[in-house]
Amino acid sequence: MSAQHKIRVVICIPPDAQSLDVSGPLDCFLEANRLMGEACYDMQLVSVDGARQVRAGAMTLMLDAEFAEIPEGIDTLLVAGTPRYDRADDFPVFSAWLRVRAGDVRRIGSVCTGAFFLAEAGLLEGRQATTHWQHAAELATCCPGADVLPDAIYVEDGGLYTSAGVTAGIDLALRLIEEDLGHEITMRVAQRLVVFLKRPGGQSQFSAHLAAQMAQEGRIAQVQGWILDNVSADLSVAVLAQRVGMSPRNFSRLFLAEAGITPAAFVEYARVDAVRRALEETEMPLKSIASLCGFAGPDTLRRAFLRRVKTTPAEYREHFCRSHPTSPRTGPFAAGVSRPFPP
Repeated sequence: MSAQHKIRVVICIPPDAQSLDVSGPLDCFLEANRLMGEACYDMQLVSVDGARQVRAGAMTLMLDAEFAEIPEGIDTLLVAGTPRYDRADDFPVFSAWLRVRAGDVRRIGSVCTGAFFLAEAGLLEGRQATTHWQHAAELATCCPGADVLPDAIYVEDGGLYTSAGVTAGIDLALRLIEEDLGHEITMRVAQRLVVFLKRPGGQSQFSAHLAAQMAQEGRIAQVQGWILDNVSADLSVAVLAQRVGMSPRNFSRLFLAEAGITPAAFVEYARVDAVRRALEETEMPLKSIASLCGFAGPDTLRRAFLRRVKTTPAEYREHFCRSHPTSPRTGPFAAGVSRPFPP
């Protein structure tokens, strides 16, 4: 690939960035270069505050240039995330630059809470987007014009790419490489980095929804804890309401107000989460897991699991069970593909 045809990737780094938000995608692009035998990707790191170095995790990164010095011709522009995403409005010059660049680049996107910087620049209006599940509701509040998808690993919307938390930046980078260089080279990058080419399911596989729906109100929090400890019990609204001395109608109304979902939905999330742990940690047959986790049978379990985790129990066990022969933790198919590594 000649110099004029290199794919220029610029990663913008906020103060106190998550180091893996930067190094994860960066290593994907570098590995693609190595496997291709040429520098297909020309990468530059810049800070959002114009500094020539930035703290990222336990590292101090020396940057290539100030963002204002980057010439035209950027192909892909990404903004890394930071725990200090609430400072996105502290950098108006960067936001203005981002708005201008958004009209010039082929692709623009974010990793994790970098989405808040895109929102500050007005780039998420009328678009679908995602971020780390813990901050999805906050992103939806601060940018009501965006359609925030809290369970997605990454979202593509007309040249705008956003990813979930931290390691999801690797998933996003692999998607971008696949667009540029094709499936085969991307599969080899994933294998080399010992990651999934396409991660099964969404953020729900990490108990995202369950943790996000824990209430603060005492009675509701109490009954949620009891649900989590008793997933095989009768968890009907009538039984749960009786435990906290409320009528079923008032209990359902308060639960929805506090947790953001209905009691039935929370129960299903809790039971699916218990199934998920059983699939990871045991080799019990699905019928036994269904009984232990409060489902009427394997078919009911499968439907609920697919609805909440976006993958089947069998696929989930294949990828995540500690003792499964093709688990990425122990087996030869760490990229999530049904073929061995290339020599």
